[in-house]
Amino acid sequence: MPQLVVAAIIQDENGNYLCCKRGSWKASPDKWEFPGGKPNPEESLEDALVREIKEELNSDITVVRKFDQSITGEIELVTFVCDLSGDKPLFSTDHSELRWVPENELSKLDWAEPDLPALKRILIPFC
Repeated sequence: MPQLVVAAIIQDENGNYLCCKRGSWKASPDKWEFPGGKPNPEESLEDALVREIKEELNSDITVVRKFDQSITGEIELVTFVCDLSGDKPLFSTDHSELRWVPENELSKLDWAEPDLPALKRILIPFC
């Protein structure tokens, strides 16, 4: 059974996407991903995402809508479009780098496999 994970797709006021580089100490080291994490038992996916972003990025978000759900290998990733409810994050407790990336440069990053289906939906929105 795949591990359920939630992730936030966050854009800034200029339309750039928040991308996070996995630390070298993690599985899929140095790959890029949308930030998020694993829900706790009895926690809604939306609540889990709000908690994870607060824990990892010290930022508050509002979940707007579900964006994508896919299974890649051992991960079932559910992504949500989210809005920041405050300042942009400056650091992550779970990533080695944060970057705000324009849509036309997203495909230049080396992405973790579970994030690829959501990335493809961003780049080819009507598929």
